[in-house]
Formats: sequence, structure tokens, C-alpha cells
Amino acid sequence: MASEQEKMLAGELYDPLDPNLVQARDRARDLCQELNATREIEHEARRRILKELFGSGGDSVWMQPPFFCDYGSNILLGERVFFNFNCVVLDVCQVKIGDFTLLGPAVQIYTATHPMKAALRRKQEFGKPVEIGPDVWVGGGAIICPGVKIGSKTVIGAGSVVTRDIPDEVFAAGNPCRVIRGITE
Repeated sequence: MASEQEKMLAGELYDPLDPNLVQARDRARDLCQELNATREIEHEARRRILKELFGSGGDSVWMQPPFFCDYGSNILLGERVFFNFNCVVLDVCQVKIGDFTLLGPAVQIYTATHPMKAALRRKQEFGKPVEIGPDVWVGGGAIICPGVKIGSKTVIGAGSVVTRDIPDEVFAAGNPCRVIRGITE
């Protein structure tokens, strides 16, 4: 029988109050609190925390605290990903972010979602993974919803709510986010 963590990562219904999941969230929140308390000059402390927090990419990520996440270990970063101030990543499923991607201030990435039926929502939740390609720029205040894939070299306008997949090399914006035009050199 699958553990609650295995069910969570597979996008199946799971119990978020499972003691192992609670412990893993506590770990991530303690690391986020420690990160958010660092000063700008404390480069080595930040790097140590980021390497411990993220599943991969903590050795090259550029982070402007504060930052918040559920688990951290489900966040897989490419080379030199940038998070500006106040980003939130609810990583109950994997969040993959490609090389050289820039996330503006207050960007929120959600993999967590809930059943529509209230009785089921009281005990279980589920998630859908998010994937953001390399060389993407996500403008400030954008929200990336569960299950979304954003193609490489795409720009997402500030304040957009991304509810469906966005292809490579386009500018997309709005609520809901939609392709505005292609990006040409």
C-alpha cells in the first residue's frame, strides 16, 4: 500500500495530516523561517539553507527572501533560477523550473488543490505538478495554477492567472492567462 507521501506525489487523494507529511512541512517551514531571517551579507548561510531546502538547484538559485513553501524537497530547479521577494510555492507535487527562469515579486505557484465535494475535502486533498521551462520570465504577482506547463522562453505578464498550459516563446497575460503574441528576436 502506498504511503500518504507517495499518493501525494502521484497526484492521488491523500491525508495532509499524516504525521510524516506534517513533519516534512514543519522542516520546510523552519528552513524558510531561517532563510527569511538572514541578512543580505549572509551569503553562505543562505546557500546552505537553500541547498537543504530544495530537491535540486539550491546551489545556484538566486533568492530574495521572504520565500515560503510547503515541502521544498519537491521543488526541482535548473541553473540560476531567480526568485524575487515574497514568492510562494505550494509543492505537494513536483515543481520543475528550468534554467535561467526569473520569477517576479509575489509570484505564487500552486500544485495543491482540493476535491469539489465538501465531505471529501474535510479529510483529503490532492495535487497536480507544475512545470516551467528554461528562460521563462514570470511577471510579479502572477499565479500559476495546479497542473500547468509553461513553455521555454515564454513571458507571463504581471498579475496573470495561469490556468492552462502556455506554449514556448510567447507573451501571455491576463485572467485567465492567454497567449497575446509570439516572441520574435
